Amino acid sequence: MNFKLNQLSSAFMAAAITLSALSFSTLLPGNLAWASGDHGHGHEEKEEHVPEGPHGGRLLHSGEFEVEITMVESGIPPEMRVYAYHKGEKLDPSEIKLELLLNRLGGKTDKISFVIEEDYLVSEQSVAEPHSFEVEVHAGFKGESFDWHYDNYTGRTEINDRLLKLSGIQTQQAGSKQLTFVDTLFGVVAPIADKQFSVNAPYAGVIERLHVSIGDSVEKGQIIATVRNSSTLQTYQVKSPASGQVTEQLLSLGDNTFNRALVRISDLSSVWIDLSAFPKSIDKLSLGQPVTIGDDHKDIDHNAENVSASARSTISYIAPTMTGGHIARVRAVIENEHGHWRPGMHIQADIETRTKRVPLAVRVDSLQTFMENPAVFVKHGNTFEVRMLKLGESDGAYVEVLAGLDSDSEYVTENSYLLKADIMKNAAKHVH
Repeated sequence: MNFKLNQLSSAFMAAAITLSALSFSTLLPGNLAWASGDHGHGHEEKEEHVPEGPHGGRLLHSGEFEVEITMVESGIPPEMRVYAYHKGEKLDPSEIKLELLLNRLGGKTDKISFVIEEDYLVSEQSVAEPHSFEVEVHAGFKGESFDWHYDNYTGRTEINDRLLKLSGIQTQQAGSKQLTFVDTLFGVVAPIADKQFSVNAPYAGVIERLHVSIGDSVEKGQIIATVRNSSTLQTYQVKSPASGQVTEQLLSLGDNTFNRALVRISDLSSVWIDLSAFPKSIDKLSLGQPVTIGDDHKDIDHNAENVSASARSTISYIAPTMTGGHIARVRAVIENEHGHWRPGMHIQADIETRTKRVPLAVRVDSLQTFMENPAVFVKHGNTFEVRMLKLGESDGAYVEVLAGLDSDSEYVTENSYLLKADIMKNAAKHVH
């Protein structure tokens, strides 16, 4: 008896649920019921309920009239193709009127008009990337107007103020930029030839005293040595012909000075930067080009002066001939007041070979790859959206933007990979 009562109760409950569901669905107007399916917001649960037409496009429904919107871009610029149906039968495209408005992030609206092609309507305008917009559809059939609205978002995400601050995302405004192109050459520091001096005794004799040693700094006219003349046995003093540093001692106390230099003095207040240029670089180089010289010197004392020093100069000499190794000597002169640039030191130099002013550029380190294209993310309030770019030349720091980004756009420069990670989960929904 209890078993039968339980069965009866279960049957009544199932019937009640079914009737409730049927009653709720019949209370909804037909076009409103379809609107819930046609008004996607980029969430996975909504995507599953978007109706599809026979050509795989989004199907919009109102009563017995339907339009199917497809996107085609295989081997051609992206275009929309729209098919119309009435009572399930395909309509001749000449029987309908159609206009679409694509409302993009930032307030820009693309107006899409259509012409007849075969058994469908095709857009007269190519649909620019990203294919992320709010869509307004306005159609006419047999004197009746039909309007739909739905969201077709891709490459878009929203981040609230708290998470935005925690993420460390930084932005800047895109605009005109002067690109500076450089060639990097390597070389060594060398003393300037006419600033090296061999100090000789004017009369042959024996060195009685050396007043300097290697490494000493000397001034012009300073006494270098005392020598006893071999002929007169008188002593005389040998003085420095220039200011500089003793870089080599050739004679010692008691040595005879006949036909021999005592010391060598180098004025290292300025030095040569001798660079090696290969043929691929030579054609880009010319006298007077700016050059920035740097080294790899790392001092343990980070408060010390001249740690990881750099210097600026211009090219002053390009050798007219190549060496046996197909290298040409390129030279610049730099000041060396503090003595950091020591002859023999290995350096690298960035030579500014040309500059180019471009109307629009973004930072190279802001670029991400989205759908196999270089891209940046633009910011409007708390909404971020991808912009796929066509790029031009780059100087390594900035890259020219030829298409895909509006001037003065605010784009992400730091931590854009976080946006890509959040957006990629919706990338598969970008169906054409």
